[in-house]
Amino acid sequence: MTSITLAMCTAAIFPIAIIVATFLLNKKMNTNFEKSTPFECGFDPHNSARIPFSLRFFILAVLFLVFDIEIALLMPVPSISFLSTSVKMVLIGFCVILILGLYHEWNEGSLEWK
Repeated sequence: MTSITLAMCTAAIFPIAIIVATFLLNKKMNTNFEKSTPFECGFDPHNSARIPFSLRFFILAVLFLVFDIEIALLMPVPSISFLSTSVKMVLIGFCVILILGLYHEWNEGSLEWK
């Protein structure tokens, strides 16, 4: 019992010590306007360096990643024909949830690029 308590104390002390050390040892940086402006070979920049980010692209990329991972999870299913009925029902439920999610995103208009 004492070894578990010792391990828990060690696991709590090390992260706290590291956080305290970073706060104590971190060097305060003064922000300099000249260093924070964009630089183009010594000339004033022609355009703004901060290009606005398209939120629609971000949502579409996240949806692609989610469905890509789910498809990777479903890839071995056809080759596993020896599964029990309950596991097959879980897989069918998973597919139904995927189809409902796709239907929701389609109705919401997240899949359309405007």
